[in-house]
Amino acid sequence: MTSQSGFQDDFDGFDADDDFTGPSVFDAPPKATPAARLTPVDLHDDGFDAPALLPAQPPVSNPVGALLAGVESALGEASVPRITIHIFCQRPETAAVAEQAAADRRLSRATTEVHPGGLVEALAHYRNQPTPPLIIVESVEPAQLLLSGLDRLAEVCDPGTKVVVIGSHNDIGLYRELMRRGVSEYLVPPLQTLQLIRAVTTLYTDPAIPFVGRTLAFVGAKGGSGSSTLAHNIAYQLSEAMQANTVIADFDLAFGTAGLDFNQDPIQGMADALNKPDRLDPTLLDRMTARCTERLSLFAAPASLDDDYVISDEAFEEVQNKIRSTAPYVVLDLPHLWSAWMRRAILSSDDVVITATPDLASLRNAKNLFDLIKKARPNDAPPHLILNQVGAPGRPEIPVKEFSRALGIEPALVLPFDPKLFGQAANNGQMVFEVNPKAKAAEGLAQFTQVLARREAIVVKPHSLIDRLLGRT
Repeated sequence: MTSQSGFQDDFDGFDADDDFTGPSVFDAPPKATPAARLTPVDLHDDGFDAPALLPAQPPVSNPVGALLAGVESALGEASVPRITIHIFCQRPETAAVAEQAAADRRLSRATTEVHPGGLVEALAHYRNQPTPPLIIVESVEPAQLLLSGLDRLAEVCDPGTKVVVIGSHNDIGLYRELMRRGVSEYLVPPLQTLQLIRAVTTLYTDPAIPFVGRTLAFVGAKGGSGSSTLAHNIAYQLSEAMQANTVIADFDLAFGTAGLDFNQDPIQGMADALNKPDRLDPTLLDRMTARCTERLSLFAAPASLDDDYVISDEAFEEVQNKIRSTAPYVVLDLPHLWSAWMRRAILSSDDVVITATPDLASLRNAKNLFDLIKKARPNDAPPHLILNQVGAPGRPEIPVKEFSRALGIEPALVLPFDPKLFGQAANNGQMVFEVNPKAKAAEGLAQFTQVLARREAIVVKPHSLIDRLLGRT
């Protein structure tokens, strides 16, 4: 396979085993020897042409990269640890992507610096100073010059430094040679922001916890908006209609209602996890969860005023991260309060659902939440808005259209005021789907759950008479 970037004179007939058999500086300790990771999206022979270096040039279509970004957005995304990342960009387009990635929530714990100049600037930068844990360098030079420059970079790299290369050659032979020399990842432009973020997060995935579920944060614009009730019903629907293991994490330690809504009164729960986050392992996590259904588990809040619950922000973050490894979906039932850990929980979640009622206080608070989240999460979809308790008798309301216009977003779901349905479900410890699955509220929640899960509900075929007689039910 030849290069698709126009440098055929330097790269025709390239074979890693034949053309570059000399000793590798990246391979020799104590130089950087990061693990190789294969990213097929960058190696497809899709007719890639190196983009022009003119800033005014419109971006080249990268359908495979866009597809990857869309797939990643449907999965849980791990965050990067507290490290320093230096990115050296040669093209303005790459610098813009790097700046967007640096501001992303997944890199919030890392310190990211974006420098112009590409590989040449990186060589000059590290002559007299140590290298950070991760270096991302861009080079549009021919293959021979790129490899020569990386060999010189390896000579100044500290042990343990990982190197990601952004080049202009979409060629499997060059990729293999870079991996042989110890490069952690190789990407080709045009880059998607989420594609670059994914390349970084993959390098720091904990091999002991390879699975990360999606976190869905539910928060009310004001007290009494019904956010907790909707979170519990949607979590139930995820486990039943989607047939997906789901965990509810009730973080309202003093007044949480998840235990009541599911008729559960576990001995251990969220408070115990927060008091000893460093001791949490899969066995202890399983012991602290209450089993509501076959696929739905609950980290219940104590709902007691016997304790002041003085818990560090780091404990909330650690517990949330460990719960994410237990199920494909983790529903965060967040209280109506504001603190550093609340802010972090909302901004770090994969999806945010804001529940509001059609009144002025909800509108003001929802507007503040939307503005904060949009600014802090530039690479994520905006929060989902549920307008709840619409049409309550005798209560002046802001019309749905005016509410939407003020927020600049259409509600994902508008639920009518139905105290009988929700009151009966709450008093019986049931979900609205169990009380009346044909109710408008139940049907609306079922449709919204599919939007949130980003897939269709699983149709379960009824068991035949023979299955029932044989006990296969």
